[in-house]
Amino acid sequence: MMRRAGWPLSKWIVLISVAVMPIASTIAAPRGSGRWHPSERRYPYQGVDVSHYQGRIAWTKLPRQGVDFAYIKATEGADHIDHRFSFNWRAAHAAGIRRGAYHFFTLCRSGQDQAAHFLRHVPTEAAALPPAVDLEFPGNCGRRPSRAKFHKELGDFLRMVEAHYGKPAVLYLTRKFDRHYRVSATFHRPLWLRSLRSEPGFGARRWTIWQSSSSRKLAGVHGRVDWNVARKPALLSE
Repeated sequence: MMRRAGWPLSKWIVLISVAVMPIASTIAAPRGSGRWHPSERRYPYQGVDVSHYQGRIAWTKLPRQGVDFAYIKATEGADHIDHRFSFNWRAAHAAGIRRGAYHFFTLCRSGQDQAAHFLRHVPTEAAALPPAVDLEFPGNCGRRPSRAKFHKELGDFLRMVEAHYGKPAVLYLTRKFDRHYRVSATFHRPLWLRSLRSEPGFGARRWTIWQSSSSRKLAGVHGRVDWNVARKPALLSE
């Protein structure tokens, strides 16, 4: 950079610092403050996924903060029920938020047992979003079945759940899980992909839901919450 004749170097340093600081602030602050989310102009349909970890949610406060839809944890494995599910399911509907239920799939139980457990606790409602299955290693059991064995168990789960609710299930995936078990390449279902702050660069096809943040802060929600964007026509048509 050329320095203008007659100006001392110290003045140029001050001038450049003043010019750069506001730019740096506008880039960094939103992403670290809990307020960042993808552009609403580019992604007009946005929402949350929640479980008992968020405690008692004031659902009526969420629509005005841009929450159009919510995925709510219902079950895990073959015997665990999220104790906030029933409340969240009813309260989200009362607040006018489109909602769906999700199941955390454990590698230690059969797909049939897990599907039966999910069916027992999630209401059948035509207006609900498609059921979703959470497939990830964190929080899962230590067992790692073979790819063929896992595909068999997940296939059993999907057949039972989809036959009951009449909709293709949504597959929530992390990059690591998808790479290990090749889920998106094997099961042709809508994909819900986790990729914080940048669009997913994995998966066998274009995502339907993108989990873009795990640190969004909202009035009415304790702590931080996962934030998602969705391709609305694709999500609602399933």
